[in-house]
Amino acid sequence: MNNQFRQNIEEEEPDAEEIQIKKPGRKKREPESGKAFFKKLFTEGVVTKEAATDMLPFLLFLSVLCMLYIANSHMAVKNIRSIDKLNKEVKELSWEFKSLKADLMFKSKLTEVAKKVDTLGIKELTEPPKKIVIPANEH
Repeated sequence: MNNQFRQNIEEEEPDAEEIQIKKPGRKKREPESGKAFFKKLFTEGVVTKEAATDMLPFLLFLSVLCMLYIANSHMAVKNIRSIDKLNKEVKELSWEFKSLKADLMFKSKLTEVAKKVDTLGIKELTEPPKKIVIPANEH
């Protein structure tokens, strides 16, 4: 009774001739060209000619959508670049405005104006201006 299980196993084993040992490894295939692959794909019934022609409008629709998507992305990139360029120009013009404003404020000081008109012979007033009064009966 001890070896009863072992005997059942030995009886179930197949003959040595029937056992084939498979060694793991890659199958060597000859490289197929792209044309042969597509020819085999269409002739073996995976995709028939009728199914391919039926799918043609849908494939054209998908290709048009892809072209629109690409054109839209190019246009978006172009717009972003132009916006960046305009922002840079606005910053430069703002800096130029601020520097010109500061320069004008400096040049409009009383002392700076006096230095500029001194070459023309105009002097700064030392006494207050006088009011000229004309009597009404002299008209």
